[in-house]
Amino acid sequence: MSNHYYSEKPQTAHDFEEWDFELKGKNFHFVTDSGVFSRETVDYGSRVLIDAFDWEELPEGPILDLGCGYGPIGLSISFASERLVEMVDVNQRAVDLAQRNAQRNGIEKIEIHSSYIYETLNHESYAAILSNPPIRAGKQVVHEILTEAYPRLKVGGTLTIVIQKKQGAPSAQKKMKDTFGNAEIIKKDKGYYIIQSVKEEA
Repeated sequence: MSNHYYSEKPQTAHDFEEWDFELKGKNFHFVTDSGVFSRETVDYGSRVLIDAFDWEELPEGPILDLGCGYGPIGLSISFASERLVEMVDVNQRAVDLAQRNAQRNGIEKIEIHSSYIYETLNHESYAAILSNPPIRAGKQVVHEILTEAYPRLKVGGTLTIVIQKKQGAPSAQKKMKDTFGNAEIIKKDKGYYIIQSVKEEA
């Protein structure tokens, strides 16, 4: 358990890598390490999520990147939207990398810290929650991410996730629809589904 990307403190030996990747029109320079998710490139699912996410119609307030890893989703969305993005991950190694990547790429409208799902957040409510959920951590964890997003969103706020069809997209969509009353597939790409729910007025 201690060597998975969803472990709090991975025990694998450090093996740093550095590479560039363009997101939202900016050339990011990332540092990654062993024991974090998709260390060699920005994974395809995250890229599809970043491209599909629209912040223009969101209410005021911060955006939450839940399970931020070394930072590609939250950093690119903060850069493009110029909104405050809070980025959390249970993996302390990933959090340290995200903080370094924010600094080296000049992204300042961010708050990066460790948290188990929604356990220790800086804000009471969010304009949007984004997640590339840790499928390998199990369905219970993924469904907690989906259901517990609802009370933390402002009215008009969105929960947007990326999940592969073969890794449970249909059940995730059902859980989101049960929780929010709506769950739309806003994009499909190479088996990756971008599913979005909107918190509507009660």
